[in-house]
Amino acid sequence: MQPCFFRDGKFYKLLPELGTIEINGVKMHQTVQRMPQEDAENKVNTLGVRKGENVLDVCTGLGYSAIAAAERGAKVTTIEVDENVLELAKQTPTSKKLFENPLIKIIVGDALQEVNEFDDGEFDAVLHDPPRFSFAGELYSLVFYHELFRVLKKGGRLFHYTGKPGEKRGKGIRAGVARRLAEAGFNKIEWNEETLGFTAVK
Repeated sequence: MQPCFFRDGKFYKLLPELGTIEINGVKMHQTVQRMPQEDAENKVNTLGVRKGENVLDVCTGLGYSAIAAAERGAKVTTIEVDENVLELAKQTPTSKKLFENPLIKIIVGDALQEVNEFDDGEFDAVLHDPPRFSFAGELYSLVFYHELFRVLKKGGRLFHYTGKPGEKRGKGIRAGVARRLAEAGFNKIEWNEETLGFTAVK
């Protein structure tokens, strides 16, 4: 029987064969074109994470991106708001390194609040992989983008996963995301089709 439980008004289910979890029936990772671990590797490659860098990973999930960045020798600070997700990660063999790699620091808390605690220019790179806009719109806000800009070093890089929600219905969010990133001060904002996200530079 697959681990699943109802808690805090949400139904959580671990899908080990797909390497993902469902919250209220919605899968939290890419599972169609590629498996979640490969998807995370692609995102970290797109961000260009290097050994010795200080990386902020927003929205830990099962930890694949944090693990991939740490395996490149980066020091990773990762933030997850949902303790239930981390509980499932502890039951996931592919997430084992999240809790064992000394280069990874896990913060349990609201990213919108936790990012305020970091120093200006503390990070070389930020990997921002939030839930879909309808679940966590505040993580797509100009206020939050200003904070990500602040904690990056000059020349620091951002990767921001968005996917293409609503575009078949003519209600895509990408134009708004790109506009707000620019308003926050980011430059070289480019869409990456393979990883379905934006890259940008401070």
